Amino acid sequence: MSVSSVTDISTNLSAPESKSLRAFLLLYTLMSLCILFLLAMIYYANKKEVMLSDHRLSMQLVNENYYPHLKNVYLNNGDAFPKDIAYATGIFDVDKNPIDSYMQDNSVDFDQVISLSKGYIHFVLQIEKNNKGAKYLVYETKDDALWHSGAVQEIMGYGLIILSVLIIVGIYLMRLFLRPMKDSIELLDNFIKDTTHELNTPVSVIVANIESIDKTKLGDKEATKIKRMDIAARTISNIYNDLTYLVLHHNIALEDERINLSCFIQERLEYFKMAMEQKKLHLDRTLADEVYLEIDSNRLGRLIDNILSNAIKYNRVGGSINVVLTDYSLKVSDTGIGIPKEKLSRIFERYQRANDTVGGFGIGLHIVAMIAHEYGIEITVDSKVDKGTQIELKW
Repeated sequence: MSVSSVTDISTNLSAPESKSLRAFLLLYTLMSLCILFLLAMIYYANKKEVMLSDHRLSMQLVNENYYPHLKNVYLNNGDAFPKDIAYATGIFDVDKNPIDSYMQDNSVDFDQVISLSKGYIHFVLQIEKNNKGAKYLVYETKDDALWHSGAVQEIMGYGLIILSVLIIVGIYLMRLFLRPMKDSIELLDNFIKDTTHELNTPVSVIVANIESIDKTKLGDKEATKIKRMDIAARTISNIYNDLTYLVLHHNIALEDERINLSCFIQERLEYFKMAMEQKKLHLDRTLADEVYLEIDSNRLGRLIDNILSNAIKYNRVGGSINVVLTDYSLKVSDTGIGIPKEKLSRIFERYQRANDTVGGFGIGLHIVAMIAHEYGIEITVDSKVDKGTQIELKW
């Protein structure tokens, strides 16, 4: 599974799932970097220790010949401080101050037997009591830093190998992490496909038969019942259309045409007229004439219907709906229950519902967002709890 395939999978997840995936990736990345940094520090410290050990051994071998000569010539007899051919040396007193020194750096760390500081390696030995009052003999050599460059190169090489292993393990873990999410989404999508397929025939039959009834020949009681059935059938039809679009939109060819929005919206308002009457909603409309948009009619129907349907569904009984169409925008406002502020950022996610007291799959506004994105239409939502919601489309 490549990184690109993981990216493709993540784009099909909902926001909570994507958030969980991003948290996992961030945690795994930080953990991997910490592991790499820790291993690099350990390896670097080990290479430094090996280098110092090699120098310590070499200086100890030199000291076996140099110290007896230093003791006889300088410490006991007071002659000139002898030079060592291999290393620079220095003699320090009890207070760690230099008595005689050929070293370049006299800032020695006397707490360490051998140490590296300011580019110099120092090897410290305590010596016997002597006439000079000397306490320490120090050997010094310049660090050529070859071990450092070698260690860095090896760390980079081994680091790439370890990083590759961690990436492979991470991808495997990511697949395990994504599998239950993919399975649950696939299960829900398959359920929607099956449901959509089963709804097709009965919905068509119900709508066709209700439309064929001559309501003028019915009494008031029967007409009311048929009206309710008509509203219910239209609701089911809208749900069916949403489910069909959600499942099949990738396979539905675009057939963009120049559509008169003024007429189209007027038709959709007439379509929802009975639903608004049933809820006793007052409709205010201000529709500019001759507003055209280049768009697929099926997608435009899903876009407008879902916004109007929500304005009806989430409105209070006796409330109002205000529809304003201008040359460059459409505003639909209602006086309904509103959307809590904390849910506003998620209302366009699939299967997310702004309010659990009203039924629905939570796919209507997701479809609205899909179509708006497809045509570059900007959506803004302004909502206050118990005050109402306004959705504006700008093109």
